[in-house]
Amino acid sequence: MKKVFILFLAVYLQKANAQFFRGFGVFVAGTESAHYYTNKNVGQKDANVDTPNNFPYNSYYPQSHISHEYFSWGVGLFAELLNRERVRWQTEFEYTHKGAKEKELTDPFIGTRAGSFTTNKYTYIQWNNYLKFFGPFGLSSQWYLMPGVRLEYLFKKNVSAFTPYSGNFPTIFFSGNVGFGREFPITKKISSFVEYHWNPDILSHKKDGISYRNRTFELRVGLIYRPKRKSIDDCNAPKYHGPAN
Repeated sequence: MKKVFILFLAVYLQKANAQFFRGFGVFVAGTESAHYYTNKNVGQKDANVDTPNNFPYNSYYPQSHISHEYFSWGVGLFAELLNRERVRWQTEFEYTHKGAKEKELTDPFIGTRAGSFTTNKYTYIQWNNYLKFFGPFGLSSQWYLMPGVRLEYLFKKNVSAFTPYSGNFPTIFFSGNVGFGREFPITKKISSFVEYHWNPDILSHKKDGISYRNRTFELRVGLIYRPKRKSIDDCNAPKYHGPAN
């Protein structure tokens, strides 16, 4: 009886895997990111800082500003799942760099900033999950749409400008994602792809009446490998023809 149960379990797991797993791939990416700040108390004095020992005292909150773009890179690997013709689930791990070019606040009393920009850098390890809709908006099935969410772990940072806020990003957070991509078949099992992603913080971070968030654009190129039909499709399941068909 025990042997029969083990055999049944093995067959069941193999069948479930055949219906669930679609393929896997790798990618490299170029990133473009910036920070957006909104100061709700602009022009007001900080009443809690009123002694020379806590210099700068009687300081005004700084003006709202948008940092300049910072360009960097990322790399990742992923698995494509779900036994559906036009809808897939893609789960991935990504090592990526974000950041922004900031002007340091040199005189908080009148809001003066430095004349040059300093780059604040952040390195993240992300667990990203998307739904992939092939052939959206009536396009051919080589095109796909990728809405989803990213869980982010701040692995390390190098922050030297506007530190009370730019240095206060949380260690673990989540961000949204909308991506658009296209596949280019190379062989029956391997395709290359190009994707463009918009990756903003879903919620703003807040401190001292200032809300701030990161926004990143990401351009990816990569390869995806999908096993042969007989190795991933069950005979009772709808036949897989690939997103390019």
